[in-house]
Amino acid sequence: MIVDTHVHVWEIAPPLYPIGPTAPGWKSLPDEPGTADELLDEMNMNDVDYSVLVQTSWSTWDNGYIADSVERFPERFVGHGLIDPQDRNNAERAVYWMEDRGLVGFRFHPMYYPDEQILLSKSNISLWEELAKREAIVQFHMRSDDAIQVSELAKTYPDLKILIDHMGYPNIKAGINNFSPILNLAKYSNVFVKISDVAGRSDEVFPHLDVHPYIRLLYDKFGCSRLLWGTGYPGHHRIKNNWHTLEDELRLIREGIPFFLEKDIDWILGKTAKNIWGL
Repeated sequence: MIVDTHVHVWEIAPPLYPIGPTAPGWKSLPDEPGTADELLDEMNMNDVDYSVLVQTSWSTWDNGYIADSVERFPERFVGHGLIDPQDRNNAERAVYWMEDRGLVGFRFHPMYYPDEQILLSKSNISLWEELAKREAIVQFHMRSDDAIQVSELAKTYPDLKILIDHMGYPNIKAGINNFSPILNLAKYSNVFVKISDVAGRSDEVFPHLDVHPYIRLLYDKFGCSRLLWGTGYPGHHRIKNNWHTLEDELRLIREGIPFFLEKDIDWILGKTAKNIWGL
C-alpha cells in the first residue's frame, strides 16, 4: 500500500468554494484550481492507493471542497481540514466537520503565530478535549520553537494522534542543535513525523544530501513505524510550485536515502499511514 499523507487540493468556485487566506500575513492566492480529479489521475499513474487531502491556507476556514472530495472518492481520499485556533466556537466547528462532513482530522499552524502559544490558549481547551474524545488525527505546521506547545498536547491528550509536517522544518544553516526540540517529541508514542518537503529544506539537488543527517536523526529517534511520506500539490502544480514530480517524490524515498532499508520503505510509504488512518 502507498499513501501520500500530505496533498493540497483546491477549487476556485465561489461562493461554493471560497478563496481567501486563513494564515496571518498570507498574501498569495492561486490563479487556477488544483483539483482532486487531477490528483486522482496522477495517483493512478503512480500506483498511489490513498491520499490525505489537507486544506490549503488560501481556501479559508471552509473545508467544503476537501469534504466533498472525500465524499466523492471515499475509497481513495481521507480529509483533514483547518480550524481557526482563535475562533471561540472552534470546538463546535470541529465536531461539525468530523460528525457531519466526514473529516478525520485537522491541521494547525503554530508557526504563523510567533508571538503567542496559540495552541495552549485556555480558549482552546474544549477544542482539544473534543478532538481527543473522537481520537482525531491532528497535524502541525511547525518549527522547533513550537515544539513546547506540541509536547504539552501530546502529554495531555495521549489519544490524539499527532503528525509533524515537513520534518518540523529543519534549518540547515542553524545546525543540528537547533533541531533537538523536534527530536525530543519522539518520547511521546502518539507523535509521528512526515518526511516531506525535503527539497524545500535543501540547498542541494536531488537527493538532497544536506538534509540526510536530519532525516537520519528522525529515523533513529522515531523509527520507521512512526515516519510517513507526504508530497504537496496535484499534477502540474508540483513543478509550478518548485516541488518534485510525484514520480521523483517516490524515487527519493525508494532510492535517494541510502540508510532506508526495504522494510523501512514499506512503513514510510504506507504501513505507518495504514495504521494511523485505519486504511
